[in-house]
This record gives sequence, C-alpha cells and structure tokens, in this order.
Amino acid sequence: MTSLPSRRRLLAIGAGAALGLGALGAPASPAAAAPAGAARGAGAGAEETRSLDELYQAAIAEGGKLVIYAGGDLADSGSGAGARTAFRQRFPQIDLDLIVDYSKYHDARVDNQFATDTLVPDVVQLQTLHDFTRWKRQGRLLHYKPAGFGKLHKKFRDPDGAWVAGMVIAFSYLYDVAAAGANAPQTPLDLVDPRWKGAIASSYPHDDDAVLYLFALYAETYGWDWVAAFAAQQPQFARGSFSPGTAVTNKEKIIGVGTGGSPLITTPNRWMMPDGHPFMAWGQRIAILKQAANPTAAKLYLNWQLSTERQTSNSWSVRRDIAPPAGLKPIWEYPNANVDGFPRFMEDRAQVERLKQTFALYFGEVKGDPTPGWPCLHPGA
Repeated sequence: MTSLPSRRRLLAIGAGAALGLGALGAPASPAAAAPAGAARGAGAGAEETRSLDELYQAAIAEGGKLVIYAGGDLADSGSGAGARTAFRQRFPQIDLDLIVDYSKYHDARVDNQFATDTLVPDVVQLQTLHDFTRWKRQGRLLHYKPAGFGKLHKKFRDPDGAWVAGMVIAFSYLYDVAAAGANAPQTPLDLVDPRWKGAIASSYPHDDDAVLYLFALYAETYGWDWVAAFAAQQPQFARGSFSPGTAVTNKEKIIGVGTGGSPLITTPNRWMMPDGHPFMAWGQRIAILKQAANPTAAKLYLNWQLSTERQTSNSWSVRRDIAPPAGLKPIWEYPNANVDGFPRFMEDRAQVERLKQTFALYFGEVKGDPTPGWPCLHPGA
C-alpha cells in the first residue's frame, strides 16, 4: 500500500489531480496502472488449487493484513458487516479491515486514490457493476480465478477472471402479513391502491442505482401514471435499502418498497416476487485490485466467498452446482428477476442520470445523511 502523499507532492500534482478530477478523471493507461511485478495475474487461466487453509497460512506469511471496501447500507450490520464477522471467525489471524459505504461513494473514493497514488483497499465488493468493466479496461484489476470459478454461472463471472460475483442480492417489496390482512398487495400494481395511502415506506430510487432500476422497471411495465399514483400515496422515503423493511418490522408502515428479503419467509413480513411482474436481482461483484498490497489475503477472501461452505445458505447461490433452498429456482431461471438487465442498465450512465432526475421530480430530492456514516478519503489506511 502506497503511503499517503505529502503536502508538497499534492501541490506538485495539482489540485485537479488531488481531487481525482485532472482531465475529467482521465484514467491512467493499463501500463501506468500496473506496478512492477503485476504480471503475476496476467493471462491467468487455471483455477486456484490451494485449499482455504493453505491460502490462510500463505496470507499470514504475507503479513496477515487485508483491506476491503464493501458496498452496503450500514457500517455494523447487513451483508457487508456480516461478511466481516464471519471472515474474522474463520480466519482469526488475518487483520481484516472491511469498510462499508454506499458503492457510489466507494468507487469514487477508489478512483480518487488511483488519481493521487494513494490506493488503500486490496479488494472491492460493490453494487456499481459498471466500475468493474471500466477498471478492467483500465488494467486496474488482477485477473484471477478462485477455486470453483468454472462452476459460477456465466452471468456471475468475468471470462478472464477480472471479477466474480460473490452473492446474489434481490430487491422488490414486502408487507406486514397481519397488518395487510386479506387485501395484501399481491403485485406492484396494488401498491397504488388508495387504501395504502400513508402506509408505505420506500428507499429513494434516485439514491441507489439498484432501487432506481426496480422503479424503472415499474415505470416501463405499468407506465409513468403508476409512478405519479405511487407519489400520491405519500410514501415515507429514506436513505438505505434496509429502511423500508425496518419501517415495516417496527410497525411504522405496512408496506416497504425497494428492499431486499427472502421469498421463503412468509411471516411476520412477506417479501414478494410475483409471477409475471418485475423484480430485480444481481450478483454483487468482487475483484482484487492489481496494486493490492496484500494479494494473497485478497485471494483467500475470494476463495472463501465462493466456497461451498459460504455459498450454501437460505438464499440463492452464484454457483451452478449448489441448489437453492427448497421452493426456489436458481435466480437466473426467473425471467422477471432481470438478472441480465441490471448490468446493461448500469453501463448506460447517461440514462441512469436522467432517471435519477426524473424520479426526483416525482418524489423530491434525497434527504438525510448517508446511513453508513461518513468514511474519510482513505479509510483503512
């Protein structure tokens, strides 16, 4: 990990580069991005053959340090923080620093660190799928195939090993079964029934690209009149995709929109993915940065995330050889999950920005501090 720049050096490189702006943030060429010895990952074709325990010992010998920037809503709970706890329990001699922040801030943070030659993380684990294709083009990512790479569904891996998807996340809506009663909303169309006015919590679609895509699917499927009718329901908007579920669980609202959940849990809240109606799912991408200071520990993390012990759970797996729990099909077998659509959506940044501003016209500007707090420019340094 490169040390932070001195004041003299920052002045020398100029304010634009120090802010990550210089030539509108023009990326370094792949040759400039790759440090000496980075060829260790070039053209990597074979999968990792070392066991987790062997990688663990090698990571300890390397220095026993690992820094991860993970996308998420809360610093100390949620999937990112859960991975932090589970990894520390499994590999207690690795000094893991897993920093959770909104992916849209982490990617900007990493780009600024590239621009100022102050890179901190070894691994990035983010919702901003387009960053991984861009960083690959820039030569920023280590091409590496963890054990089980060939068993990942093709939607959840880069063919060259520049990134893998470590988990499936899905967004839809949920409701309080007891409070909704016999007239519970069975499809998104029911969310605009006047009886639910004042009873809905939602995350801002123009604050989170995954929620934005969900609402874009609603607008495409049901029309912008549906969006206007939803706004007329006077939903309670908040930052963080966890917030709608929290509002429903706390009995503040009956319905939560733009949030994750499990379709296998039917009480006290039920998370919906009705046939013939859209919801959205994606594989959260993970990559090792080519300039990583702790590449062996980073490889350990990727192998652990894709291992059968980690992928066998009460939700969907990114692996083809691990069946989902009874009652579910693999996520790629649900056409209304739009697994292919979200990566395409994320690549079209002009469309994303237009939709953000359009939903702001319907729902108002985003309000409130970011729910993970305010990590600094170089958390984990």
